[in-house]
Amino acid sequence: MPPATTIHDVLEKLDAIIAECISNNNRMGLFAYIYRRTTAEIASEIALGNFEDNPRMEMLDVAFANLYLDAYTNYKNKEFVCASWTYAFHHAQEPLTIVQHIMLGMNTHINLDLAIATATTMSNTEIRDIEADFMKVNDILFQIVNEMQDRLSRVSPLLFLLDWIGENKDEKLIDFSMRKARQQSWNSANLLWSLGADLNQGAITKIDQGVLTLSKRIKAPRTKVLQLILRILQKFEAKKVNTILHKLTAD
Repeated sequence: MPPATTIHDVLEKLDAIIAECISNNNRMGLFAYIYRRTTAEIASEIALGNFEDNPRMEMLDVAFANLYLDAYTNYKNKEFVCASWTYAFHHAQEPLTIVQHIMLGMNTHINLDLAIATATTMSNTEIRDIEADFMKVNDILFQIVNEMQDRLSRVSPLLFLLDWIGENKDEKLIDFSMRKARQQSWNSANLLWSLGADLNQGAITKIDQGVLTLSKRIKAPRTKVLQLILRILQKFEAKKVNTILHKLTAD
């Protein structure tokens, strides 16, 4: 798969992955759908000129997406993929909840890929020049959290049980988790940027291993209550990727 060069290319390539996953009943398509939806939102904001530097934000978004697209293609072709993406892809067919499959993808893409893409995009310039736009994305993404939860409840009818665990503050918990992950990614991006492309491979590997540890906790939470809730959720969820994505995308 040739790399994307524009955000429009990214959306088209994500559509192709989603279609492929539907035909193969591959749950890799669940994260791809969420990623496509958020990318479309960022594309809309760029088109409206809502960032300080809109062309630069498109460059970042494309570089960010290509890391996922490359990982997906390389995994299919049995080529090298970093440890945390390998873990997410390897467990894509396991009977985890829909939310867990999505979070496994989000974990690696935000905590690892975003840091790499940001450092690369800002190579040979001052990384803090992009900080305001980087943080603005947090607010843009949180604007669609409620929409995503509403859509997910169509395929995971007992998703409200997670609200109960979160004391009915699930939106705030999701917002906090997203912001926390993106803040950590910003910190990692600054580290990689400061080391430079010739010296940062060791740091990337270390970040990857930390992300892998978190992925393992997403797959197998430590608390017995959460383990029980996830088993109940999974039992009543839609199982076929085609059915899931059809319900997620229906107006």
